[in-house]
Amino acid sequence: MSERLATIASASGLHARPAALFAEAAGALDIEVTIAPKGAPEDDALDASSILSLMTLGAAKGDEVVLRASGDGAEAALDSLVTLLETDLDAV
Repeated sequence: MSERLATIASASGLHARPAALFAEAAGALDIEVTIAPKGAPEDDALDASSILSLMTLGAAKGDEVVLRASGDGAEAALDSLVTLLETDLDAV
């Protein structure tokens, strides 16, 4: 399983528009991606393609989250999702 650490860059955190854009990107992948707060047990990971899960996470600007995925293309997929989270999606 591959994993990446990302810092939330959006001013509103991972809520509303940023959550929708991120969930859409995660859902377009052929692999399942999970997201969890840094330091949370792996069992607490949520579906990264679910807007509801992302908003439930409550990640604010500056919070660190862990993305995990496995399978073909996991490394590249996680790299692209980290780039998305580390972009101010409120400004897009």
